[in-house]
Amino acid sequence: MFPNQDVTSLVLYKRVMGYLRPHWKIFLLSIITMTIAAATEPLFARLMKPLIDGGFVDRDPAAIIWTPLAIVGLFLLRGVASFINEYASSWLSGKLVQQLREEMFDRMLRLPVNYYDQHPSGRILSRIAFDVSQVSEAGFNVITVTVKDGVTVIGLLALLLYTDWKLTLICLAVMPVVAWCVRFVSRRLRGLSRKNQHDMAQLTQVLNESIDCQRIVKIYGGQGYEAGRFATSAAAIRHNLIKERSTSAASTGVTQLIIACSLAVILYYAGVQAQAGHFSAGDFMSFLTAMLMLFAPIKRITSISQTIQKGLAAAESVFAFLDETSENDTGQRQLGRPQGALVFEQVSFGYPGAERIALDDINLSVAAGETVALVGSSGSGKTTLTSLIPRFYDPDGGRILIDGVDLREFSLASLRSQIALVSQEVVLFNDTVAANIAYGRIGEVSPEEIREAARAANALEFIEAMPQGFDTLIGENGTRLSGGQRQRLAIARAILKNAPILILDEATSALDTQSERLVQSALEQLMKNRTTLVVAHRLSTIENADRIVVMHQGRIAEIGRHQELLAGSGIYSTLHRLQYQAGSE
Repeated sequence: MFPNQDVTSLVLYKRVMGYLRPHWKIFLLSIITMTIAAATEPLFARLMKPLIDGGFVDRDPAAIIWTPLAIVGLFLLRGVASFINEYASSWLSGKLVQQLREEMFDRMLRLPVNYYDQHPSGRILSRIAFDVSQVSEAGFNVITVTVKDGVTVIGLLALLLYTDWKLTLICLAVMPVVAWCVRFVSRRLRGLSRKNQHDMAQLTQVLNESIDCQRIVKIYGGQGYEAGRFATSAAAIRHNLIKERSTSAASTGVTQLIIACSLAVILYYAGVQAQAGHFSAGDFMSFLTAMLMLFAPIKRITSISQTIQKGLAAAESVFAFLDETSENDTGQRQLGRPQGALVFEQVSFGYPGAERIALDDINLSVAAGETVALVGSSGSGKTTLTSLIPRFYDPDGGRILIDGVDLREFSLASLRSQIALVSQEVVLFNDTVAANIAYGRIGEVSPEEIREAARAANALEFIEAMPQGFDTLIGENGTRLSGGQRQRLAIARAILKNAPILILDEATSALDTQSERLVQSALEQLMKNRTTLVVAHRLSTIENADRIVVMHQGRIAEIGRHQELLAGSGIYSTLHRLQYQAGSE
């Protein structure tokens, strides 16, 4: 995409920093406090002059007192500055991650169906849930490492023991207090980690459902609802991350303050020893320098190169996803409630990489209110033909008209608002029964309307038998329901939408006889006064269709009513005979 790696890094950095431009004040505060925290080390070194000159050379009692107090004050300043820096940085990085995730999720909802056909859902989840969190590494940790240098703790402890083991023991005496602080903070962080895992699970749940159910989201106009659910989960993760970072920063500040207090005691003891002539100025300076270096946080010992590469690699992945082309939605006309007449004019379509085209020169007219069944062997193009109506795909050739107007002239939202879909693979959400029936229209319909839709779908009896009725959670994709119950909820959802065009894609093929009878009765209620296309496997379910279209290898082979086709010797009569023989065995 870019001519070389340097340009790539520069472009990516500029694009990442572009998200921080609206929050430049907080970013400036972070840089200032980071600089203050880093400047405390040379300031501390500057305090060595009055300490050595006054305490060791001139033996001034006042210098022995005020210098340790100044050091405590200096580290108090450092702790406050570090806390503000960590809080501001975590706020900025959390805001960056949240905004990128929301933009990626919004892009995901608007990607064409063929993108999902060509990309595994796991990669999409990884990009939104994990890659985006690495982007902040390139923008924040690099700056932190650049400003603050790290050192080796083991080498510093060895130097302290070599210089004066007694003073080192005084330093180590505060370790139990520090350990208690660490234990307390660890418990706090563990609780926050559990909360973060829960929030991440919620986020992944929304992602999974929005990917697996993307056709239902599109057809029922649920983009706004899903984006709201996602934004809520993303905000919860950001708030929890700020709590984690602020807890860690507070722990660092308190720990450093405790150690600084012990350092004040050490300085006082060393000064007394120097007055007695038992401690040289050179030894004291060596010990003091090592102590200061020991306070540096372990987090400074990181590989800046690795951080940069991880962040840039993640940024490449994130921005490549954001730059994916959305669905072709150039239509300007708004589709009111149509009569529902459909015309396919010389329609052809092929999937990328397929050996042959899925549809070849399809010409078909469906009158308003007519029920047309599509039958044929697997791979004959039945489902592909119905997928072109809500524009999950656009035809490679020809056009499709609704009430005499090309589908592409209408906006996707207005077109899909007039189409309902019930398929063999029922798509339900981990929500209540009522929320699934009213999906896409939550807040727009009354409980009475939801109840009537359930009654029309023959679902009211089993819903009322549930523990919480319409407020019962049904589990992921309705795992707590039987196949027939799930199918009837999907039918209730379509009934409530009351769209003039209905697509039934093998809605009863996976049901037992009793469930099929209930579902078929609900479907007959749903099909009244609607233009209906039925993709059927069981020919017994479409005997009463106005017309039956028999498809073979992407072409229309036969058209007629059930008795007409049965009387012939074509594909339909052969399929019917084979199914009858299989059913009688």
